[in-house]
This record gives sequence, structure tokens and C-alpha cells, in this order.
Amino acid sequence: MLKNFVLDTNVLIHDPESIYSFEDNAVIIPLPVLEELDNLKRHTGSLGKYARQAIREFDKLRQKGKLSEGVKLENGGLLKVIHLKKNEHENIDFLFEKYIDNWILVYTLHIMKNSKEPTYLVSKDINLRVKADALGIPAQDYLTDRSELATLNPGYFEFRNVDMVDKEMLYPNIYIDSIGTYYRFNGRDLLQISKKIEAWNVKPRNREQFFAMDALLNDDIKLVSLIGIAGTGKTFITLACALQKAVTEQKYEKIVIARPLVAMGGKDIGYLPGSYEEKMKPWMSPIYDNLEYLFRLSNVNMKEFMKKGIIEIEALTYIRGRSIPDQFIIIDEAQNLTPHEIKTVLTRAGENTKIVLLGDPYQIDTPYLDKDSNGLVYAASRFLESNLSAHIVLKKGERSMLATEAANLL
Repeated sequence: MLKNFVLDTNVLIHDPESIYSFEDNAVIIPLPVLEELDNLKRHTGSLGKYARQAIREFDKLRQKGKLSEGVKLENGGLLKVIHLKKNEHENIDFLFEKYIDNWILVYTLHIMKNSKEPTYLVSKDINLRVKADALGIPAQDYLTDRSELATLNPGYFEFRNVDMVDKEMLYPNIYIDSIGTYYRFNGRDLLQISKKIEAWNVKPRNREQFFAMDALLNDDIKLVSLIGIAGTGKTFITLACALQKAVTEQKYEKIVIARPLVAMGGKDIGYLPGSYEEKMKPWMSPIYDNLEYLFRLSNVNMKEFMKKGIIEIEALTYIRGRSIPDQFIIIDEAQNLTPHEIKTVLTRAGENTKIVLLGDPYQIDTPYLDKDSNGLVYAASRFLESNLSAHIVLKKGERSMLATEAANLL
């Protein structure tokens, strides 16, 4: 049976191409959603970018027919923009006219009343879904790019007898612990790994760090995703491996370190006073802390080294749109990116570029993302069967006993 799906604005910001994700059903956009996109398009950063991209998708479809009457989509579905006349408004006292979320509820109630097909409201906003349910409106999250963190493979298995491993059940670049002997599956064979591994005077402190460093130092693995709570060492060992590959081995021309900036009040850092470096410092202090420690381990003057330009520390906003060859790219706090943003970053990788995604899916600061819908888990899930990628979950805290206990209990 065909269905109607009414999209909230945040779905279009989360994925500007979401209108094509509902198969042969009808996708309905209330006019207030377009009004909200119009207001958001002026924002700097990803918010404005994805609002403008969503608007462009509507404009392309407008060339094929009238949006008010419905435009056929290539997947067999229908896109329609609706506008209610004054006498068509539902008379619900609490639905104040200036509150767009409430207008979306009004539009959805109107469609339910006047359509024979089942109607669903699709929103990333939990509270709006709760309000919809209170009004008898079926509501759901946008599930197209959602992955399940609980079912995501940790990147390794334990087997007592490695000869009993069924290779048909293994993903490329998954690791095996056979009673303390480590192997990596390269897609064809199980390769035993030497226990001697070191990068920039840093050695792994546990099994998961060992697997992670092996993947980070492997030039054939172009994408590494590391998931772990605070204190598991994911940023520290990644920086050590990056320095090893770029400085010692000169495999890469530059190390690029970027973080998504979840800015105050949703504003870009451009509104803050001071130089670019001064604006960036609060967000990048964990990176600098790790680098300072690594340089002390190697008796290298950090200030003098940074003048060489081998390490570039950027806001993620400023590396989008670039084609980046011969670089070791580290995306820290990747759980604060949407799946669409992760795709944007990964598709910019040039020849001989390695990208490492780091983050903790349980520590998300971006509205409308959760542990299952963020870009880090999305990328790790989608690349699980790729020969170019490796994914490791780091579980053991190494910062201190207190830090590990705090991460677990708080």
C-alpha cells in the first residue's frame, strides 16, 4: 500500500537528498518547511550549506512539473509541496501560528484527514515525534542512513584454534586473537602479525591498541575508524602513527587534523574575536596536548617543528571542497558529523591519502544525531566489507583508573 511521508526540516538538513529515500511513496513537504530552509540558507557552515542543497533539489524537480500538483521521482515516488488555505487550518488551540513545528503538525493532520493513504510524519526531533503521537499522528525517525552501533563488529574475534576459522565469515582487515597470537585477514589469507610494533616512540598498551596501530601503519588500508570512550588512547596512537608515516617514513606530505566545530549558539567561528589560531585553540586543545606529549617523548621542539608546515590543524569546515592527495587526515570527534557530512569528507580524498575517523558515539553534541545515526558509525558500518578499510573498537581506558571509571559510570 502506498503511503504519505511528511518531512520535517531537520530531515532535509540531515540529508538533502532524503526526498529520494521513500521508494514509490508520496513525499510531502509543508510550505513552512521551505520557509524554514529559506531562513537557514544564510547560515555559514554545514547548516546553511545543506539548506541550500535541499533547495536546489526542489528547484531541479520544479523543472519537471508543478510542485503543488506533485512531481514524479525516478524511483516511482511523488514529491509534493502543499500550502493550506486559511479555512483549511485545523482548529487546535495550542498550535501557535509562529511556531513552525506546530505548523508541520497542522499540515500532517490535514493530510491524514483528507487522504486515503496512511500518513507518517518523519522527523529527527524526538520531542516533535512525541507531540505527534499525542495528537494521534504516526511519527518516525529518518532511518535510511541509520546503523546499529550494538551490532557493529568490534573489528576482531577470539579463536582458540586459528585453523578452525571459517574465512567465508570474515570481513577484510578484521583481526584474530588466537590465545595471544594475532592475525589479520587480508581478504584471502590470515596473516600472522609480529608483536613488535612501535610508532614515534609509542607502543600499544593493550590488544585493541595493537590492532589499531597495525591498521594505522598499513599503507594498503586507506580508511580506519576507531571508536572508544575517552581515555582509550585513540587520538594519541593515531597522532603517533601519523608522525611515524609522514615524518619518519615520509609516506605522506602532510598531516591534516580536523574536528567538527559544534559552535556556540550554532554560529560559525567567524563571529568570534581574535585570529584564526586564537578562535581554534579551545576546540583543538586536546590535539595540542597529545602532540606536546609526543614531541617530548622524541625530544623534539614542538614550536620549531610546527613551523615546517607538516602538520595542519583545521576546522572541518575549511577542508570540505578540497581535493587532498598524499596526506594523512585525522577527523577527530567524527561522531558529531552526519552521514552526509562524512560522505562529503571521504569523497574528497585524493591519491595516496589515508583518512582516520575517531570518536565516541555515546558523546554526541550535535542536535538530531544519536549513537546509531551519526556519521562515524555510518561510515564504519558501510565500509565493513571493504578491502580499503579497518574498524576497531577500543574498550580499555589507558589514561588513568579515574578517567576510565568516570567514562564508565558517568
